[in-house]
Amino acid sequence: MEKPLIEKSNFFVFTGGPGVGKTSLIRHLAGLGERVVEETHRAAIAEQVATGGRATPWDDHAAYCELCARCDIARFDALTHETGRVFFDRGILDSFDASWRAPAGLVSAARSRRYNRRVFVFPPWREIYQTDAERRQDWAEAEATFGRVLGGLRRFGYAPLIVPKGTLDARAAFVREHALPAGPSPP
Repeated sequence: MEKPLIEKSNFFVFTGGPGVGKTSLIRHLAGLGERVVEETHRAAIAEQVATGGRATPWDDHAAYCELCARCDIARFDALTHETGRVFFDRGILDSFDASWRAPAGLVSAARSRRYNRRVFVFPPWREIYQTDAERRQDWAEAEATFGRVLGGLRRFGYAPLIVPKGTLDARAAFVREHALPAGPSPP
């Protein structure tokens, strides 16, 4: 039985490839008093590495996607009572693999838990891109991720809005100006 549809037009997702400034902007918005939800993916990788787990993008990608999805679903569900604006550093759809395949349960969760139709997508930005212990993707993979994200969002009925490159203040102003309850996307 599919979970009833939960539509949260006050939930705004930041997505895009790795290393494009999503987390920096989320933290900046928090400093401006906005309600934010930190990314689960980097935390999941750090925890797996620290405990010797294999649910990482490079060891067991399917297990990694499932782990992140469970965390993202739990965070969405825990905040359904919120009526104010909430910004998410990645969302449930970010747990799909690069081909946008996912277990049926994850597809059902993504269809039944709807963020605002407008999703903020951060484009590749070579000048700020860096790899580290949790971010091992090379620049080519980071660029390819951007295109896959746009296509996947559209397949699920979301309307991607590209966040222009710029200072944190400029990006924050852009996001705040466009984070209006435009209504959730169709399931």
